[in-house]
Amino acid sequence: MATTDKQSALDFINQMFPTETSLSGVDPLMQKIHSEIRRVDAEILTAVRQQSNSGSKAREDLAAATHAVQELIHKMQEIKTKAEQSETMVQEICRDIKKLDFAKKHITTTITALHRLTMLVSAVEQLQVMASKRQYKEAAAQLEAVNQLCSHFEAYRDFEKITELREKFKSIKQILKSHVFSDFSSLGTGKETEETNLLQQLSDACLVVDALEPSVREDLVKNFCSRELTSYQQIFEGAELAKLDKTERRYAWIKRRLRSNEEIWKIFPSQWHVSYLLCIQFCKLTRTQIVDILNNLREKPDVGILLLALQRTLEFEEELAEKFGGGSHSRESGNEIGEDTVGDNNQIVSDIRKKYEKKLGAHNRSENEEKDGYKDFSVPGAGFNFRGIISSCFEAYLGVYVELEEKTLMEHLEKLIQEETWDIEEGSQTNILSSSMQVFLIIRRSLKRCSALTKSQTLFNLFKVFQRILKAYATKLFARLPKGGTGIVAAATGMDGQIKTSDKDERLICYIVNTAEYCHKTSEELAENVSKIVDPQFADRIDMSEVQDEFSAVITKALITLVNGIETKFDAEMAAMTRVPWGTLENVGDQSEYVNAINIIVGASIPVLGRLLSPIYFQFFLDKLASSLGPRFYLNIFKCKQISETGAQQMLLDTQAVKTILLEIPSLGKQVSAVTGYSKFVSREMSKAEALLKVILSPIDSVADTYCALLPEGTPGEFQRILDLKGLKRVDQQSILDDYNKRGAGTYQPSMKTALPATSNTSIAPNPSTNAGIIPLKEEIVARAAALGRGAATNGIRRILALTESTTKDRKDGPLRKLFTG
Repeated sequence: MATTDKQSALDFINQMFPTETSLSGVDPLMQKIHSEIRRVDAEILTAVRQQSNSGSKAREDLAAATHAVQELIHKMQEIKTKAEQSETMVQEICRDIKKLDFAKKHITTTITALHRLTMLVSAVEQLQVMASKRQYKEAAAQLEAVNQLCSHFEAYRDFEKITELREKFKSIKQILKSHVFSDFSSLGTGKETEETNLLQQLSDACLVVDALEPSVREDLVKNFCSRELTSYQQIFEGAELAKLDKTERRYAWIKRRLRSNEEIWKIFPSQWHVSYLLCIQFCKLTRTQIVDILNNLREKPDVGILLLALQRTLEFEEELAEKFGGGSHSRESGNEIGEDTVGDNNQIVSDIRKKYEKKLGAHNRSENEEKDGYKDFSVPGAGFNFRGIISSCFEAYLGVYVELEEKTLMEHLEKLIQEETWDIEEGSQTNILSSSMQVFLIIRRSLKRCSALTKSQTLFNLFKVFQRILKAYATKLFARLPKGGTGIVAAATGMDGQIKTSDKDERLICYIVNTAEYCHKTSEELAENVSKIVDPQFADRIDMSEVQDEFSAVITKALITLVNGIETKFDAEMAAMTRVPWGTLENVGDQSEYVNAINIIVGASIPVLGRLLSPIYFQFFLDKLASSLGPRFYLNIFKCKQISETGAQQMLLDTQAVKTILLEIPSLGKQVSAVTGYSKFVSREMSKAEALLKVILSPIDSVADTYCALLPEGTPGEFQRILDLKGLKRVDQQSILDDYNKRGAGTYQPSMKTALPATSNTSIAPNPSTNAGIIPLKEEIVARAAALGRGAATNGIRRILALTESTTKDRKDGPLRKLFTG
């Protein structure tokens, strides 16, 4: 730091005197510096003197401040002392004031209590006089006053005087109650017409009852209702009227009673709902009596009488619900009861419908009058439900109704089957039998009739009847399918089990398929409708799957029958093919006559089937037909006696022609949505016949090689039969067979049954090993049905899968018949 200051001083001097000539200014500068030093010394001296004087003054100020603080503390202590004295004085004053307040309150309470006690004593005495004189209107007001006065003396109830007054008041109320009950006992005896002031007196008595405890009003109303229903109970418990067919007179009695006493019962306050409570008691009593009547019946009740009683009960309940419950819910009360009536009860049930429709019309025309006539009956928010209060007791006895409905439905079904023409009019868009629509029509009418009566167990039992009816209809459809030949003649001619179908039969089969499909779909819709109507506890048990399975079985059997019928038509042509002298043909010409006959059969049947069947079922028919005719044509070649080279060439030409005919079937049926898959099936099966003919055309020395190459799954038996067809003798065949066996060809599994000579009418089953190639897998069927777009993704898929899994063993009435007879 010293070096830095020294350097700064030197820099300052060099700056002030940069040259020698400038040194002449040193003296003036020195003088100036000495003058500045003297001035600074003078200022320092002055500051020191001032500091000395200020120290003494500060001490004086501090002493003065300390004195002032002491004086302030003294004054605060004096103020605190005075405040404590003031607080004590105020507390003493407040204590005195509180004592005065308590004294005033006690005096006021005492005066008020004495005044009220005086009023209570006076009011009780007045009430006693009014009770003795039956002055109900004044007594009602006095009761209110006494009740209010008594409420003020709840805290004094242990005092002797108060206890005496309360006991006296209690006895007066008991006297009033007995007087009121006594006066009301004369109501309905005719005294109200003789004594003009009796109704007014009873109206005033109702005011007294309202002023008494709520239990008094309940007892009075209950007593009144019981007395009113005493005569009803006596009348309808007698032997003459205690019958089911007199049920309507019960409801007429209460309606007449309500109507005749309407003016008299106006004495009751509207909030008492006397008519409403009377109807409730009436309904409960009526239910008990009806149950007794039904239990005491020695035999089953007459259905007409039972339904009439139930219908009248439902009408009565509906009227009560409309009057007392707002009428927000309206039942379909038997509008259809008279429609399609049953048995000997036609006129009775028809009268139910006509009378009730007439009553509904009158109700609509005079709605305002009815409201005025029952204005006392409206009970806002009264949560009692009249619907079912009486009618539910009939539920356990409606079995006879269900039995009669089932009998009637069965009779209708038999009549429809007898009247069914089993044909469709030209130009029809549905292609279904009219009987199916009529069956569902009568079922819907039966459902509507029953749902108007009950929606509980009886409706569920009737649904089971619907199931049996539909199953019976499915059985009828099944029975109309063409059957195979049976008996000794059929067995002797080789026709046992075979089905012959005419053009009319084929159309009938298509109608049955379409009808079964319609029934399958409509039965599901019927189940949905019933589940919406029936009570919730039965909704989950509504199921038509068994019925739908029955109709699916009908569809399956019908389509298989159709395929078998077409196959039978080819029997004569297959036999004609074996009778052609293939071994002596000299040249190859046009296609053979049996091929032309096959073409005629296909051309006559397929267009009709394509027009009548839906794409799904037509496709199934094609698949089944292809899986049958291809292997059958292949096996039919083995039935020929001998085939020369020219014969084999002609047969190969015929095979190509048959293949073309089969490939054109979808076009003939005008349904080409799945032609690709079908074409593959046909080509695959017919290629085997072509390969067989090529083996027959091959030279002798290379026949074994050709056979192994073109028919790798062939068997030694089939190979030997080919050698027979070529005209080789057994001796000449042995060396070729030995050569074939050396190749190991004999280890192949047989692809089909060894072809043996058989009659032309024998139906050859398809090759089981080739069925997988002909009938598509389930996944293929699902995709094909989705492409066809007929709702197959829902209802149709299950049926198609069932159809595709059926085999030709169902041609004879076997398993499918058991579905209906078992």
